Amino acid sequence: MAIEKWLAVTSLGLFVMFAGEMISVYNFMTNVPEEIEFSITFDADPKIFQFISIGAAPAGILAAVPFIMTRQYGSKPIGGLITAGGVVMLLGMFVSYSLIDKMDAVYITDVVKYAPLLFMVLSIPVIVVGVYLTKEKQKRPKKEFF
Repeated sequence: MAIEKWLAVTSLGLFVMFAGEMISVYNFMTNVPEEIEFSITFDADPKIFQFISIGAAPAGILAAVPFIMTRQYGSKPIGGLITAGGVVMLLGMFVSYSLIDKMDAVYITDVVKYAPLLFMVLSIPVIVVGVYLTKEKQKRPKKEFF
C-alpha cells in the first residue's frame, strides 16, 4: 500500500477513536454513579478538549494529506476511507448529541452542548472531500525519467 492509503487508514482510526471517546464521556455523564456524584466534581470540558486534540485534530490533518497527495488523479480506496471517517464522525457526534437530553443539568456546559454540533458540521467537508476523490478520473501523472 502506498503512504497515502496508510494515512487514510490512520485517519479513519482516529475518527473512530474520537467518536468512541465522545460517546463514552457523554454516556458517563448520563449514568454518573452516586458515590462519584457526591464526592467528586466532574467537569467534562477538559476531557472534551483533550479528545479533540488527541483524536479529531490529527484525524482531520491525516485526512487532508492524502487528499492533497491524490487530488490530481483521484483514488477510490482513499476516497472511500476518508468518506467512511467523515460518516463515522457524523454518526458518533449524532449519538453524543442525542445523549445530552438524558444528562443532569449540572454537567451541561457550552462545550458539552456545542462540541457535537460543531463536529457534525465539520464532518460534512470530510465526506465531500472523500466523495470527490472517488469521483475524480484516474489520470496518473506521466513519469519523466530524464
